[in-house]
Amino acid sequence: MADTVVTRFAPSPTGFLHIGGARTALFNWLYARAKGGKMLLRIEDTDRARSTEPAVQAIIEGLDWLGLTADEPAVSQYARIERHRAVVEELLARGQAYRCYATQAELDEMREKARAEKRPPRYDGRWRDRNPNEAPPGVDPVIRLRAPLEGETVVDDLVQGKVRFPNKDLDDFVLLRSDGNPTYMLAVVVDDHDMGVTHIIRGDDHLTNAGRQTLIYKAMDWDIPVMAHIPLIHGPDGAKLSKRHGALGVEAYREMGYLPVALRNYLVRLGWAHGDEEIISTEKMIEWFDLDQINKGAARFDFKKLEALNGHWIRASSDEELVDMLMDSRDVLPNGEILKTADDATTRAKLTEAMPGLKERAKTLVELTDGAAFLFVSRPLPIEEKAETILADGGRDVVAALLPRFEAAESWDAASLEALVRAYAEEAGLKLGKAAQPLRAALTGRTTSPGVFDVLAVLGRDEALARLRDQAA
Repeated sequence: MADTVVTRFAPSPTGFLHIGGARTALFNWLYARAKGGKMLLRIEDTDRARSTEPAVQAIIEGLDWLGLTADEPAVSQYARIERHRAVVEELLARGQAYRCYATQAELDEMREKARAEKRPPRYDGRWRDRNPNEAPPGVDPVIRLRAPLEGETVVDDLVQGKVRFPNKDLDDFVLLRSDGNPTYMLAVVVDDHDMGVTHIIRGDDHLTNAGRQTLIYKAMDWDIPVMAHIPLIHGPDGAKLSKRHGALGVEAYREMGYLPVALRNYLVRLGWAHGDEEIISTEKMIEWFDLDQINKGAARFDFKKLEALNGHWIRASSDEELVDMLMDSRDVLPNGEILKTADDATTRAKLTEAMPGLKERAKTLVELTDGAAFLFVSRPLPIEEKAETILADGGRDVVAALLPRFEAAESWDAASLEALVRAYAEEAGLKLGKAAQPLRAALTGRTTSPGVFDVLAVLGRDEALARLRDQAA
């Protein structure tokens, strides 16, 4: 077997890259990085009726956004169909496969008999050793693997342990359909072999395939890749992950304002652990990741944990990184229109100046954008109900009393303006909050925002004074 570790992510392009697939891609990407190898991308597009080019693009873009770009251009499984057929011809020549002329009526009869005898349906091998000269006219044969009838096939799985399959249960499964198209079971093995894949890391819903695929490797005298079947993701209630739990496409998480670094951090903890570490940088993941740390049990998806992690990574990101993310996400975030102003340079400058205060309370980029809205809203500001209550309950009097002091201020920076308001509050016998809250309501139209003195500084003298005059009694 090759010295270089080669993993692969092999999605079907019948929809977007969903969150379970993203975690599988992450585990493949991390293992390749941890071992100094590479991760390949294969698009399993043999289902022509359901495979679409937009879905292929969505998968590639989703991986790119997550920071899990494959190390080589994507391979199309459908484009390799002639190679799959050639391998079947070789299996026939080796006596490891045979043509089966069983009619649909015969197959239905086998199925019914199995059902009546309360056993799984199995092909009964009737064409296994029969002369093809006996073939009924007008029947296009399928080609089946000549599977061993006795003993067992063992898969040494790095996550599941030693998994044993009685050969009598694997039966002579189909490699090539009667229309000449290869089955998934065959195509996967041929592609993994030809692409030099050394480690197959995939969901444990593929575990039953592993036994059959091992038989194909053996029939061709090919090295069998190391296998690791990872547990599926369940919802918080323990049921299989569905859309109501968060089984959405990766693009939906981008629209909800999650950061790639946070999503990677969250996904790696779904089924894998390094001690009690919760906050794990991508560099640390690569340093620590190995397959023997993957749990056998299903992991549970929890939006609250993801949101908390996302908040951490927002606070851990530099102001410049967050501004770049917001500007890049304007067409994706539901409230991205807020950031589409006539002058991008001014927008960036305002966001950068306000970011220290904005990022402290935001858990997503949507919340971050919402928090920044006061920077770009046009006068007169829309005033939220709670903010209006503060202004109506004596707040406008406070604004009016402070306005001349602001107009006379020599310096317009947060520290100077805070000193000015503190001096007024002391003279008026007010707590600082009683002066600050009406100012916040007048300046932002809301009751929550970054620190009010930062808001004054970021808005600048002219805009801040104009907003205060609008609300002064």
